[in-house]
Amino acid sequence: MKYTKEEVIQYVQEEEIAFVHLAFCDVFGRQKNISIVSAELPRAFAHGIAFDASAITGFGDETRSDLLLRPDPDTLMPLPWRPEHGRVVRMFCSVVYPDGRPFECDTRTLLRDTATRAGKQGYSFLFGAEQEFYLFKRDETGRPTKLPYDTAGYMDIAPDDKGESIRREICLTLAQMGISPECSHHEEGPGQNEIDFRYSDPLTAADNVMTFQAIVKFIAERNGLYADFSPKPLAEAPGSGFHINMSVKGPDDRDYLPQMVAGVLDRMEDMTVFLNRSEDSYRRFGGHKAPRYISWSRENRSQLVRIPAAAGEYRRAELRSPDPVANPYLAFALMIQAGLQGIKKNMELPPAADFNFYQAAPELLAQFRPLPQSRTAAIQAAKFSQFIAKAVPDAVAAEYFK
Repeated sequence: MKYTKEEVIQYVQEEEIAFVHLAFCDVFGRQKNISIVSAELPRAFAHGIAFDASAITGFGDETRSDLLLRPDPDTLMPLPWRPEHGRVVRMFCSVVYPDGRPFECDTRTLLRDTATRAGKQGYSFLFGAEQEFYLFKRDETGRPTKLPYDTAGYMDIAPDDKGESIRREICLTLAQMGISPECSHHEEGPGQNEIDFRYSDPLTAADNVMTFQAIVKFIAERNGLYADFSPKPLAEAPGSGFHINMSVKGPDDRDYLPQMVAGVLDRMEDMTVFLNRSEDSYRRFGGHKAPRYISWSRENRSQLVRIPAAAGEYRRAELRSPDPVANPYLAFALMIQAGLQGIKKNMELPPAADFNFYQAAPELLAQFRPLPQSRTAAIQAAKFSQFIAKAVPDAVAAEYFK
């Protein structure tokens, strides 16, 4: 639901909201927030709330430390686990300079502006997220361990799947917040789970990813567990992916999905360090359905991009290389810009790779470009990319190149 500033202030007064969380993220997509009392909300809307940016990764140093948070009223959301007395709501924010200029390292604003520019050209993009995570036990002091919560496998059921009740609690909490997951199930790894979301506009989809991870971690801890979103938490078990479903419509209501996918494939090496920012990300590639080569197929889950057989509103493509530590705002912004290049250049998809990459002969694999095999290789690809130079602010890119 969309709200105006006046409606938000009225809601906060009528519902006796005590605190407002102003949420944002650093350049890597790690969520942060400031809590204000409800009486300060009009000031937050009118002038913004100041914070020390020098303590936020990628936001500057002590010589440029003053930035402001301006809440987005469209993102008003109650936090249902808070008590009825002293109720709390949350809004995502834009980050601006004291003079009102947008802050270039605010990746949420980058995505919003990218989607707006695409819309002015007549193209609307939709994204859906599928995120995998592990549930680990905690020790007697409450510290996380690497002991999985269960030993169940893919789509197993209770009692083997101990995560079922946790996933149910997560889904019910998200529904209370106005976010509706499509499905959930146990994944291949011990203690590994997945929850999928219906597609949304780019900004809403990215906001939902941020909300989802926060809720999963909160509910896991409330149940005495630790939720791990890292790409490869167990060396011998499947890694965790952030599969991104994408679709696009043009000014003539035509489906431009093939051209979008062609554009994403064309710029894949350039984008990889932003979709896979940790060393463990590259240990995940090439095993347990995680891709290693730049390719696509209609059904094969060993490919980088899968375009399932579907029509109408369900036609989409699934990008399978990103992992859950990726910044969703930056990931979606890059995919839109790569997709637009594919559309404008009328790029054609290469032939579908309808075979199993894990069992293919070396001479067949040699026909395909591999994904960068290390973070260092991914950084080098991005550093010399004109596409990245235009798509990613220099200050943001500099943090990923360290």
